[in-house]
Amino acid sequence: MADTLISVDLSESPHTNENVHNRWHPDIPINVWVEPGDDFKIETYDWTGGQIANNDDASDVRDVELEQVHYLSGPIGVKGAEPGDLMVVEILDIGAKEEMEWGFNGFFSKKNGGGFLTDHFPEAQKSIWDFDGMFTKSRHVPGVKYAGQIHPGLIGCLPDRKMLDMWNTRETALFNTDPMREPPLAALPNTQSAHMGAMKGDERAAAATEAARTVPPREHGGNCDIKDLSRGATCYFPVYVDGGGLSMGDLHFSQGDGEITFCGAIEMAGWLHIKVTLIKEGVTKYGIRNPVFKPSPINPKYDDYLIFEGISVDESGGQHYLDVHVAYRQACLNAIEYLKKFGYTGAQAYAILGTAPVQGHISGVVDIPNACATLWLPNDIFEWDMMPNANGPTKFLDGSVDIPLAPDL
Repeated sequence: MADTLISVDLSESPHTNENVHNRWHPDIPINVWVEPGDDFKIETYDWTGGQIANNDDASDVRDVELEQVHYLSGPIGVKGAEPGDLMVVEILDIGAKEEMEWGFNGFFSKKNGGGFLTDHFPEAQKSIWDFDGMFTKSRHVPGVKYAGQIHPGLIGCLPDRKMLDMWNTRETALFNTDPMREPPLAALPNTQSAHMGAMKGDERAAAATEAARTVPPREHGGNCDIKDLSRGATCYFPVYVDGGGLSMGDLHFSQGDGEITFCGAIEMAGWLHIKVTLIKEGVTKYGIRNPVFKPSPINPKYDDYLIFEGISVDESGGQHYLDVHVAYRQACLNAIEYLKKFGYTGAQAYAILGTAPVQGHISGVVDIPNACATLWLPNDIFEWDMMPNANGPTKFLDGSVDIPLAPDL
């Protein structure tokens, strides 16, 4: 049995755990050390640190304190790791905490984080998903059931001082182009609810003023939300500080490509069984700038899809030049409109796209002026026939069930 090197108590605040942090900074102490070749287990909080409850009230999603996220377990040091090495992380197994056999999906209010389709869904809503072995269902989104592909949404190594300064410089410059935008263009350093692991006193306070938020993916990995990093996957992370400082969290039971609802997978607390090794000077040997990954060999077996296309023309008919972001948004909106014909509300359809193992593809970027993006929706996740036919769609739902909506205060 592998040893559990970092444990979390879901009944206690993450801020009581010195092996947990919610910011990136090179000076966050490494308390847990392993040898290359070691395998071990790590437990994690859900990404909000327990702010979301298993109930039918979405007020907690509306009022979530985003300054807290994400809570990561680590940093873990690998003895002998030096800047320029590649840290090889094998995900041997992964699962849910026994005391939390459920997860949540939500849309943040446009005033508090927003999301990919926030202009269409500007108010906070949530759905609860119960786990039944490898499958999940929701009382808020009837008619679907799918196999989970549990993975860490967020995993990476500590940055060095040069990298931290680079992140802050470029993200501040972007933020300053439209500082009043809702949601903001970037999540800049913020000392509110910053948890710096084992750092104390003045050192902790000073580091919190410049520590990077965990919100985006960056050169070190971070919040990349790759749904295929499940059992059997391997991650190759550049090392920037001695020991590497590996951290992870934001576990998802299931997610669609893009995590389009932002609180967008089925979020969960859980554990990982991992093995770490090193490739000395691997960054130079392989020309690595961002991490590379070998996906899990185990995927939910869905082979029958309905594919929705989107192009670089926005909802108002505005033409964009090879804009993949606009194209994928249109593919998602097209799928939502389709599912509404069967009785789902827009919110339920949106939740399906964020939680089910949908595939997102960049199908074309050369045919000016329109990029083509596609969303692949698995037919087999539905407990009813969702394919088009000559008779037209048959209503599956009558509107009596919906995702809880929080009042907009």
